[in-house]
Amino acid sequence: MNAGDWLYQLTPSPGMLLTLITAVALVESLALIGVVVPGVVLITAAASLAGHYGINVGIVMACAFVGAVIGDGLSYWLGYRYREQVTAVWPLSRHPEWLARGARFFQRHGPLSVLLGRFVGPVRPIVPLVAGIMRMPPATFTWANLGSALLWAPAYVLPGYLLGRTWQQWLALPAALHPWLIGLGVTVVVLAIVFSLVRHHAYPQGLLYRGLATLTRYLPRGDSLWRALAPHHEEEPPLASWLLLLSALTALSAWTLIVLAHNGPLAMDVRLNTLIGALDLPLLHHASQVLAEAGDTFGVIALVAPWAIWLLARRHFAALLHIGAGLAGIAVLNTIGKSVIGRARPDAPDYLVHSLSYPSAHTSTAVVLYGMAAAFIAQSLPRGQRFMPYWVAILVVVPMALSRIVLGVHWLSDLIGGALLGLVVCAMVQLAWLRNERTALRPCPLVTLLLASLALVSARVFWLPPI
Repeated sequence: MNAGDWLYQLTPSPGMLLTLITAVALVESLALIGVVVPGVVLITAAASLAGHYGINVGIVMACAFVGAVIGDGLSYWLGYRYREQVTAVWPLSRHPEWLARGARFFQRHGPLSVLLGRFVGPVRPIVPLVAGIMRMPPATFTWANLGSALLWAPAYVLPGYLLGRTWQQWLALPAALHPWLIGLGVTVVVLAIVFSLVRHHAYPQGLLYRGLATLTRYLPRGDSLWRALAPHHEEEPPLASWLLLLSALTALSAWTLIVLAHNGPLAMDVRLNTLIGALDLPLLHHASQVLAEAGDTFGVIALVAPWAIWLLARRHFAALLHIGAGLAGIAVLNTIGKSVIGRARPDAPDYLVHSLSYPSAHTSTAVVLYGMAAAFIAQSLPRGQRFMPYWVAILVVVPMALSRIVLGVHWLSDLIGGALLGLVVCAMVQLAWLRNERTALRPCPLVTLLLASLALVSARVFWLPPI
């Protein structure tokens, strides 16, 4: 079985996909769970796959409608049946402000709150629960639930479905690449969801935190181990960072051994390189070149410079030191890794003629840079919104990494190794940062700094040669 066939098997069948859409819509609307599940991302991804398969759009929207109605209905029933008890259940026991926010929204809009609340992210899964607690008449809630679901289903399903129907026409990609792209999308979404859930449950009130705390009680010297992994740090305990470090380091070691054992490109590397090399898409190649230049040494300096100047001016020396250490550390590790592995590139233009392939420095540096940025930004956000910077970082890093394959200067396995190496460095920087209490990095002139970075990166792309 080749890699493309293996990737294709990762995608669900049409029947399973419809079941998945129903389940996602249900969970996304369900109180206590919907507040921590990135439902919009999941619905968009599932609807895109449904569009690619050509499943009838009416059936897709009907499944989303049914799931949404059941999810809101269950939330309402929980509030109606278990008024006081539900507030003592995690995560509402940990975040009573979520319930207060939903109550204020319900009091402001009355019966319309169920209709409006389905489209307002922070209160979406809470309003039906509050409606039950506040004893909204069942008949009134039922009509509001059905009406809001009728509007919600097409609004959330159609954009993803349209994307799935048209992406291959936009890019005119050969059929042999479809399994790779679908497999990539499924893999990235699944890993991102797992990462988000692990981070969310690695806090003192989370299931993962409590489960591991219980487990270590039965281990020799378990108390000492637990104090090292997760000392009492209510705001940002380092357990998630330790888990990321251990899992990424293990995966990087195993993957590097596989690369070394092959003494050359893997079978999937050769197959994908051949497929990409056969493409005749000048626009895609040009976009990849822009991303490559934005992610090289000059591009990283241009991107970081405004933020470094602001941190220096505001005397945030610790943050500046950690960012600098992360970027310097990944540069050193990339140099050592390339020298030790000694793997040749699939193609080496003049400016890369003396450069080696594994791991991908562009990928690892992007993971470190945007991963650190996401971590710093997440610390200034409410707990329920901290997954958002990480998803944005993923949306930036994945195209930047894939541009290296389009340009023909890296194998797919180089990108995987680079991403894992970048995650190791990200986790190490985060662990170092969390050793001490830190001053907040806000207020930050976010828009001004973003525009300055964009201007400098644009200047780098248009006026400096690639390195």
